[in-house]
Amino acid sequence: MPAQKRALYASPNGDRWYLARESETGRLFVRHKANVPSGGQVTDIDIGAFLSEGREHPEHQALLHLIGTLVQSDRQRILWRSRRFRVPHQSRSQ
Repeated sequence: MPAQKRALYASPNGDRWYLARESETGRLFVRHKANVPSGGQVTDIDIGAFLSEGREHPEHQALLHLIGTLVQSDRQRILWRSRRFRVPHQSRSQ
C-alpha cells in the first residue's frame, strides 16, 4: 500500500517535499521528489536525519511549522476541554 503524504514545501525549481507515513508500519518520514530536470528521483529521509541537515532551509522550516501547529492544536483542545468541564468555584462564605 502506498504511503500517505502531506505536502510540506514546493521550491521555485520544482522540488517537492512531503511528510509521509507508511500505512502498514506507521513510520513517519520526509519524502523528497526532485524536479524533472534533475531526474525526478524520489528519496525517503528519516525525520531526524532531515532536520539534522539544517534548519535554515524553507523545507525544514515548513516541517517545523507543521509540527508546531500540531502541538498548538493539542494545547487548544486541552484548554477547551478544561473550560468545558470545569466545576464552578463555590464561595465558602454563607
